[in-house]
Amino acid sequence: MLVEPLPDSAQRRGFSLHVRDEAAERPRVNKEEIKKLLWLLLPFLAFFAIDFREKFYQNIILEGVLLTQSYVREHTLTCLVPALFISGGIAALVSQVSVIRFFTPAVNRYISYAVASVSGTVLAVCSCTVLPLFSGIYRRGSGLGPAIAFLYSGPAINVLAIVMTARILGWQLGLARVIFSVLFAFVAGLLMQFLFREAEKERLAQLSLTAPGIQKPMYKNVLFFSWMVSILLIATMPKIEAGSLYEVVYINRYIIALVLAAMLAAGSFFLMDHDERVNWMLETWANTKLIVPWLFAGIFLAGLLLGRPGEQGLIPQNYIERAVGGNGFLAVFFAAVAGALMYFATLTEVPILQGLMSAGMGKGPALAMLLSGPALSLPALLALRSIMGLKRTLAYAGIVTLLATAAGYFYGNLF
Repeated sequence: MLVEPLPDSAQRRGFSLHVRDEAAERPRVNKEEIKKLLWLLLPFLAFFAIDFREKFYQNIILEGVLLTQSYVREHTLTCLVPALFISGGIAALVSQVSVIRFFTPAVNRYISYAVASVSGTVLAVCSCTVLPLFSGIYRRGSGLGPAIAFLYSGPAINVLAIVMTARILGWQLGLARVIFSVLFAFVAGLLMQFLFREAEKERLAQLSLTAPGIQKPMYKNVLFFSWMVSILLIATMPKIEAGSLYEVVYINRYIIALVLAAMLAAGSFFLMDHDERVNWMLETWANTKLIVPWLFAGIFLAGLLLGRPGEQGLIPQNYIERAVGGNGFLAVFFAAVAGALMYFATLTEVPILQGLMSAGMGKGPALAMLLSGPALSLPALLALRSIMGLKRTLAYAGIVTLLATAAGYFYGNLF
């Protein structure tokens, strides 16, 4: 530290000496700039070190491209886009008072977690499609615990998937899946709320509560959201044997969903005023920017690492098949971790596991993958990081993986 004398005239007026702190003036390292440097170095090293003329690397890249294309063609218009519009509607039309009434820590936890879990069961969605809905209630003022319960229950407590599990993989595995899935929705939410209780208090305190103001009739919001959820459910209908009426609706599901979407667009002029419609679009776009880039980057990366179902990625599938044989702890843990990274489209986990079990996969690892796979995926984790931060995302992934491991090990050794 240097002391610089002031001019005599200044000293005579009673001014103190000017102190210059050299340490404060020293340039500091900007962490954000280091991150940008790493993002530049990674592709440089990849292009420098890898010979992409080799067929092996070409196939890996192709798997990433094809998995991304498969998601775009099969799930974007029917799952992701309706979910984004629903999340935008939640943020624009649902008052924070309504969310706080059910989903904050101040509410009886049995009520808030039960509502969150039941809300998730009606949606036959994958771990990626549920993200916009989770973002909508979380950003609107929901406590972390109930929001996490909803996030897990959406893809995990899927009635159709549980029925398929029981019919194809056995009723014992189907029953174990539904019991542990319901339990995990509560436990994961409670643990996340406990781990981040102080940070959550600060987050909820910083949210500016909107005054209720002039309330429009409740039936308009109920009709609006029922309309959008109906579009999502019809567009994502699975093909099952459920009678002639169901088959007729299934064959014409895209036409019906398109007609409902057109009716919703016209009906929005009667259900909402101008400002509400604008806010709906703005909130939908905000969630799109927040989620979609990370989601598609994660799908491409999952394709690179694991390939599409039945195809070869960077990690050979025969390694996975050998690692999940038997019901030992390591096999169960590996299955839970693999399930957390793999991307399962809605209802596809059952035929994938059927193939793995025919190749020697134990019942314990199968249950572990059923409990972690639909609820987690590499694309979902990358997108979750942009919504609730890295620490909460890692904690959620760790909790679900450990719970799935414990349940799989218990079940595998019991049966």
